[in-house]
Amino acid sequence: MIDEKKTELFEQTPIPKAVAQLAVPTIIGCLVMVIYNLADTYFVGMVNDPVQNAAVTLAAPVLLAFNAVNNLFGVGSSSMMSRALGRKDYQTVYQSSAFGFYCALICGLLFSLLYTMFRQSFLTLLGANTVTMDATGAYLKWTVTCGAIPAILNVVLGYLVRAEGSALHASIGTMSGCLLNIVLDPFFILPWGLDMGAAGAGCATFLANCFACAYFFVLLFIKRGRTCVCMNPKMLKVHKEVVIGVMAVGIPASIQNLLNVTGMTILNNFTAAFGSDAVAAMGIAQKINMVPLYAALGISQGIMPLISYNYASKNVKRLKEGIFFTAKISVGFMICMTIGYYFSAHMLVGAFMKNEQIIYYGSRFLHGMCLSLPFLCTDFLVVGVFQSCGMGKESLIFAILRKIVLEIPALFVLNMLFPLYGLAYAQTVAEVVLAIAATIVLSRLLKRLEEEKNI
Repeated sequence: MIDEKKTELFEQTPIPKAVAQLAVPTIIGCLVMVIYNLADTYFVGMVNDPVQNAAVTLAAPVLLAFNAVNNLFGVGSSSMMSRALGRKDYQTVYQSSAFGFYCALICGLLFSLLYTMFRQSFLTLLGANTVTMDATGAYLKWTVTCGAIPAILNVVLGYLVRAEGSALHASIGTMSGCLLNIVLDPFFILPWGLDMGAAGAGCATFLANCFACAYFFVLLFIKRGRTCVCMNPKMLKVHKEVVIGVMAVGIPASIQNLLNVTGMTILNNFTAAFGSDAVAAMGIAQKINMVPLYAALGISQGIMPLISYNYASKNVKRLKEGIFFTAKISVGFMICMTIGYYFSAHMLVGAFMKNEQIIYYGSRFLHGMCLSLPFLCTDFLVVGVFQSCGMGKESLIFAILRKIVLEIPALFVLNMLFPLYGLAYAQTVAEVVLAIAATIVLSRLLKRLEEEKNI
């Protein structure tokens, strides 16, 4: 049985209240995820060993690759679920959630096995050298070999729970793991505890993800019969409509994250040529910049169920109101964050490591990165609309434009023109161009929906 309160949220609740109810818990959950990422960097930085900090930075692309699976089956299945809810097609809702859950479970297992079998090749590809190889491998042993399954499942389950409008529960599940991670980090990392360094950060992450998974399993057991999130193996049937619907959105979203991994790996390899201080500084700047970045991501992900539902039910007026209200709030917030970051970069980087060279590098990097934020939130919002409406082709085109056409070439060109420091501006170049394109494409989409409604 579907909770009628969720239907009321999508159909009748005033837009500011509906957006707040869906987006605020998602933003908080995303920010807590950033805080736990910052906690890893902060506590590893307290060891005052650039090699340990560089290990966490070099391992980041592998953990980012988890998001390829998360988006394939999390974004894909949740979009399919919300659109099916808008059509009152509850059988498809159940089948989509079961498909997403079990496929994520299988992919997590494959991820763990493949990394473990080809560990040395992966570490070399990530840019680890004789100095950073052992520390990076120790971190990834916990986060990938042991932790791939819980890391992927807890995020996918969050997407599925959010698809039916339970944004608060989805965020509590995510936050519970992140907060536990923060509590465990100092004990596992620092000399007064287990003194494991980067490996301790990985171990704490593994345990925290297991806890988050347990939360979702307990939640769904308690809500059985009142939730549309289904883990019943009997509902895992390969129906063409479900598979195509999930993959049409999930594959472009997954490719987008794989391209993010590629871009980050290239960035880290360029940075590694300037030494471990530069790598550590780049990692710190990236983590600091994740705070507003994840807030923008939380806004776009939070409103996806609202957009999907009203797109499927052909309520164009409510769809437009939701998009425009969200755009005004998010762009204004990002402009404020850009100003704050630009003028406090030195202080922010210095909070993570007391090393003048790293602080200098990191503040220069943060200056370049933060300029992209207002444009980036626009791009996130528009791609989120595409994903909500099942427009996988459009989101794939934007993913290719962002990395292959714009950002990765910009890394090569800017590093050649302005060695090291130019790297931090590649994302800004890409996001400015994409924001212009996104605004044009979104306006055409809304115009087409209005025309279709009036036919």
